[in-house]
Amino acid sequence: MLEFLMAEAGVRDLHQRYTDAVWRRDFDAFANCFAEDAEWRISGMALRGRQQIRETFERIMEKMGRVLISFRAPILHEVDGAYCARTYIDERCAWKNGDTNIALGCYYDRFVEIDGHWFFQWRLFQQLYRGAPDMTGTFLDFDDYGAPPAMPPLTALTPDTARARWGLDAG
Repeated sequence: MLEFLMAEAGVRDLHQRYTDAVWRRDFDAFANCFAEDAEWRISGMALRGRQQIRETFERIMEKMGRVLISFRAPILHEVDGAYCARTYIDERCAWKNGDTNIALGCYYDRFVEIDGHWFFQWRLFQQLYRGAPDMTGTFLDFDDYGAPPAMPPLTALTPDTARARWGLDAG
């Protein structure tokens, strides 16, 4: 049980470092939340490696003023000796053009611990809602992978729900 609690504490610390890096627009700190060979699957993209993740995050943030991410408690489980989780989040977004919105979603994560520090090894973001805080916006379709500990396959991609808004091409 102690090992599980230590893993949960490591994952929560990772979530908070991620939140802090996004809020402060610290691209290096953001990238350092990911293992060197990590994969981040978001909005129809499969980003591979810490450097590609960092570069894409920097491009995403070009149109953003501030983003505050709030993680819910991770639903953590061990699969074949590795820790995985699904974690619901909300993002409060202020765009440089003056627009604002919230986004609700779910992260599916696989973690790795290296020298006592936790990193994302693989993560998939599933956007569930985007719009006004009063929930009058758009609820998006999503794949239901089943109750935990069910996880998406490593090859899963989510629909492209944000690249045009971020100013990224769909290629």
